[in-house]
Amino acid sequence: MTTTTRPRSIAELRAVAQPPEVRGRRNAEHWTASLYLRRFSPYLTWLLLKTSISANGVTGLMILVGWSAAAALLIPGIAGAALALLLGQLQMLVDCCDGEVARWRRTSSPAGVFLDKVGHYTTEALIPIALGLRAAGLPFETPADFLWTTIGFALALVIVLNKALNDMVHVARANAGLTKLADTKGEAVPSSSGLASLRRAARFLPFHRLYHSVELTMLAFATALVGLVVGEGTADRVLVGALLPLALLALAGHFVAIMASKRVRS
Repeated sequence: MTTTTRPRSIAELRAVAQPPEVRGRRNAEHWTASLYLRRFSPYLTWLLLKTSISANGVTGLMILVGWSAAAALLIPGIAGAALALLLGQLQMLVDCCDGEVARWRRTSSPAGVFLDKVGHYTTEALIPIALGLRAAGLPFETPADFLWTTIGFALALVIVLNKALNDMVHVARANAGLTKLADTKGEAVPSSSGLASLRRAARFLPFHRLYHSVELTMLAFATALVGLVVGEGTADRVLVGALLPLALLALAGHFVAIMASKRVRS
């Protein structure tokens, strides 16, 4: 096929754009994609392939949708949280499509990977900042409100650092002349039996997975529902106040898990 060839059927598109090595990725494939978004993404990809938009252009759309999800959280009440929830899902759907467009047209590139990183890093930093502003309540009335904006910014920093740890592993291995890591379960298993047991225990309470844009918007919506009963400000402040210490714990655990795994061993 060429970059201008269009798929003759959804099945053909799915076979090319969703190969087993994509569906089987451990880290790069979000659970929403595995569970349901990959079932629907070929239909949107089909429409995108009828246009002249490039794969990087689709990634640009993903970035804008993610930023819009964060901005939606600045709308008070349940309406803003519901809009953010929908936009968070849409961001992940478009995120599936950019890679599918690239694989069909054979236009995968480092620029696309870079833009994808920009999209996820910025969105997952902007959402906690928006949550902090939401907890403070706009407009600000007292200096005490700045406590919640500070917590929001601190949460954004911790989330970005946690995401960066994975990229630091790839940079470290590349600089050491090691091969690229396979995105498989075995590579991340700690060599220590004690840490491996803790890692297995974490699967029953996977709070470390709360810090993707999808999960954050889900939490924001659930909190908004609770806020209808206990008060919007109270619910938002409990959410932000709980997320920061859990994020610090996830960051520390992630660092220890990396150092104890095969990923940083030559």
